[in-house]
Amino acid sequence: MATLRQAPPTTGSAAPATTPPRRRRAPVSAHRRRRRWLGLAYLAPALAVYALVVVGPAVQGVWLSFYHWNGITAATWAGLDNYTGFLSDPTLRQAVEHTLFFIVFFSVLPIVLGLISAALTARKDVKRAGIYRWIIFLPQVLTPAVTAVVWKRIYAPQGPINSVLRAFGLDALTRGWLGDYGWALPALGLAGTWAAFGLCMVLFIAGTQAIPSELYDAARVDGAGPVREFFVVTLPGLRGQLAVVVTLTVLGALRVFDIVWLTTRGGPGTSTVTPTIVLYQRAFADPDVGAASAIGVILAVVSLVIALIVVKLSEDNK
Repeated sequence: MATLRQAPPTTGSAAPATTPPRRRRAPVSAHRRRRRWLGLAYLAPALAVYALVVVGPAVQGVWLSFYHWNGITAATWAGLDNYTGFLSDPTLRQAVEHTLFFIVFFSVLPIVLGLISAALTARKDVKRAGIYRWIIFLPQVLTPAVTAVVWKRIYAPQGPINSVLRAFGLDALTRGWLGDYGWALPALGLAGTWAAFGLCMVLFIAGTQAIPSELYDAARVDGAGPVREFFVVTLPGLRGQLAVVVTLTVLGALRVFDIVWLTTRGGPGTSTVTPTIVLYQRAFADPDVGAASAIGVILAVVSLVIALIVVKLSEDNK
């Protein structure tokens, strides 16, 4: 008796698709939930202090920026007048120009000098490089108030600069540097370069030490000299440090106050005035708390935008 056999499936026929069973999330145990709440409980005091000291005053500052208030009498609604006044005030426009000038001295020059110093002193065959780094980094140990006092004495009419000029018979070049309309701003800019130079150099040196030595060896095998080695290996390897340094130095130039106030107080005239000097004068000398708050809000927003741009550019380069 013949038996019927089932024909094997053809190669062209598709097997029925099987979907893998979904994994169910394991329920969060009560122990884990307690650990999360315990962590928040540990953070709660710090968050409360931060909200009280930082968030609260910041919100209050934004609120006051929409009012005219001298700190004593009742406040009156100003709307956006304090913000439009920032753009139309000639003193504030001049202060913004001075800030752009300070960015060159507080950011661009220290970064360039720091890169050069890092490239020179990071090489192992440089003698006494540690002493040189220590001397350059010394300004970072000093407070801004001490830095201002030191440079105020250096620029004094009987200070070291004028004494050296007189010793070489250049009496015609001597002057009260911080009292001169044309030289007060560059003099403060050089002091800012001196103060920021050490930080840039130390960060760049730390970055160069993290670059693999194999990259330098490969560049030398390809015939790269010191200059090409710097642009091909060192500079690309310092993108992260460059982002940090640009952010710190540019924001430092935007909110510079100590060295200007303790040396020139924005003078002579308004030749060294900055937005922070105007903010201080509007808040305390000629009380207009609303206008001062608007200046502070604008500076905070500009600082945040600059920081976000630098971070975005550094991430894109990576």
